[in-house]
Amino acid sequence: MSVFSLDLGPLKEPLGFIRILEWVFTIFAFATTGGYSGKTHFTVTCGQEVKDVEPVFNYPFRLSDHPYKIPLCNGSTSNNTYLQGDFSSSSEFFVCVGVFGFLYCTATLILYLGYQNVYRQTSRGPIIDLLLTAAFAFLWLVSSSAWGKGLTDVKYATNPEHLMNSCNNLTCKAAEYPSMGRLNASVIFGFLNLILWAGNCWFIYKETPFHKDPNPPAIIEEGGAPGP
Repeated sequence: MSVFSLDLGPLKEPLGFIRILEWVFTIFAFATTGGYSGKTHFTVTCGQEVKDVEPVFNYPFRLSDHPYKIPLCNGSTSNNTYLQGDFSSSSEFFVCVGVFGFLYCTATLILYLGYQNVYRQTSRGPIIDLLLTAAFAFLWLVSSSAWGKGLTDVKYATNPEHLMNSCNNLTCKAAEYPSMGRLNASVIFGFLNLILWAGNCWFIYKETPFHKDPNPPAIIEEGGAPGP
């Protein structure tokens, strides 16, 4: 049975250093999406009085779950009005890829730093690592593209100028737009992860027998004559 033996040497090599970067950027990707909460803001003018309307929304962006009320100028309150759209599939898929990517990075870093002899003992370890890393690179491409499109739709659905269409005969004015900087960063981190995971495939490939010569030529000692 192999014993854990900490060796920080692999962190000085591209294989381990890039894995650390993947671990960090994966955390940034899902952390900037999960737990997000925002609000949009428009006003209703009734004579000299200005009333605020602030619909709120959050992850996983099932906007139709978030009602808000538009005040009426006769003193009463309208029935619940709902934000439109359900963008949970793309956001949850993106976060899911990030969480599983984080777990995989953690497991492989333990393998690299504590069980390096087991990793390099046979060709099976690098080959499995290569296949899973390539699979994650593909998942980052799909999930980041899907979430980028979903975020565009969220921005439109929560735009106060778009929400003013539900004011009917009331005098409404767009006020504060939702703060989307954190979500924009999540998409950027997603595509940065794509670059990191895809690029790391090359360094893992160099550890596999597909890149190494299984039968290296024999070294001729100095002064010796080659065999017949």
